[in-house]
Amino acid sequence: MAQPEQRAEGAGPFTTRLTWTPPEGRTVVWESRPARRRGTLTVRGPGGTADRSSSADAEALGRLRRLNAVASGAFVIGGALFALGAAISQFGWGDAVESASVYFAGGLFFNTGSYVSLLQVLNAPRHSTETGRLVTSGWRWWGYEPMRLDWLSTFVLFLGTLVFGVNLVDSFLQGLTAQQVNRLVWTPDVIGCVLFLISGHLASIEICHRFRPCLRSRSLGWWVVAVNQLGSVLFMVSALAAFTRPATGSLANADIANWGTLSGALCFSLGGVLQAYERP
Repeated sequence: MAQPEQRAEGAGPFTTRLTWTPPEGRTVVWESRPARRRGTLTVRGPGGTADRSSSADAEALGRLRRLNAVASGAFVIGGALFALGAAISQFGWGDAVESASVYFAGGLFFNTGSYVSLLQVLNAPRHSTETGRLVTSGWRWWGYEPMRLDWLSTFVLFLGTLVFGVNLVDSFLQGLTAQQVNRLVWTPDVIGCVLFLISGHLASIEICHRFRPCLRSRSLGWWVVAVNQLGSVLFMVSALAAFTRPATGSLANADIANWGTLSGALCFSLGGVLQAYERP
């Protein structure tokens, strides 16, 4: 039997959209994010009419809903705790240890949200050009798939949260010199922010099917990515402002550091709320 004609789109070596025509004349469009988030394919009849059709089975759709609920909830809570930690520092509601403790708790939720996001990729239904449907495989706790853009984006995000964890643990250390603070606390903070920005850009490529940014205002997934990327930019601004001057031992700009963290964290909370609706 002849294989269906296929057309692949994406950026570089990554395929983010695949179009094929089964023998009966329909046109089936698989897009990476809708397929793994909502278990859906777009099916167009011979007349060209589009019909968004859920192709995954009920078990797979239930799996996607549960994973999405955990991930989105973790980002909402993690972002809220980061915002609270920044507010404690900015408004003097507590000492440095109390602020660091709230940050650390928020970091655990970010770890959880990023890992569950990776699980969403690993356990999402995969497309099958032979059947024109999404096929679900067995459950996996881990996998290595660097040629999948969605895996790469979520894996980099997970790495970023782990690096932030180093920053958050080291922030409890007392009696550090300015050089030690910059090496043990500030450097992991900046590295984590860079990883967040890379992850967000990879997610943008998945949405846009190209390296350049795009505007998809009618796409909920685009808004999730855009709001989270804004949060990553604000986190980077905060990190740069948190550099400790060796000569004085003070931050480059404590107000920008706190407000950047607070506003960036709220972006991630908002992104988590939006993500809650990006489900089957």
